[in-house]
Amino acid sequence: MEGLVIGLIRVAGSLPVLRWAFVGGLIAVFVDLSDLFLRDVIDLGGLRNYQSWDKWLDQVYMVLFLWVTWHWSGTARRIGLALFGWRLIGFIAFELSDSRAILLFFPNVFEFWFLFVASLPHWRPGFAFSPRATAGWLAFLAALKEFQEYALHQGQWLDDFTFTEALDAIADFFSAPFG
Repeated sequence: MEGLVIGLIRVAGSLPVLRWAFVGGLIAVFVDLSDLFLRDVIDLGGLRNYQSWDKWLDQVYMVLFLWVTWHWSGTARRIGLALFGWRLIGFIAFELSDSRAILLFFPNVFEFWFLFVASLPHWRPGFAFSPRATAGWLAFLAALKEFQEYALHQGQWLDDFTFTEALDAIADFFSAPFG
């Protein structure tokens, strides 16, 4: 039951991207991360294999991001499609191997690329996808995503935290110098 409730929230949170690419994409990513909190709040029996369940639900917003990407043109579209394909291969390899470490070799750079491209009309409407600019942004986004993948899947830094414990730890960190 818990998986169904959170799954419905995750699907609903993915839909705004079809109307507003950038803001909808941010909502989808935020709702994707919210299952850490929702699992604390909605305790309806837990989930058997959270990692696999999470990766399957990720496919919902990923396919919706792909739908929007398909309507782009040029370099933004080609790179987006290639990055989606790369992550899809990683998703399949993860499901076959049940090894979280495999996700380090197939980081979800597509997600960050999508948000980057979708944000451009808001802060850089005249952005030109020159080879140098594109390579620089791709390298930056890949490094950020690889760090996140490491923290989540190799280091498993958040595995022993509930969301509320993480918030308490952050509050303690920021209040320590002043308390």
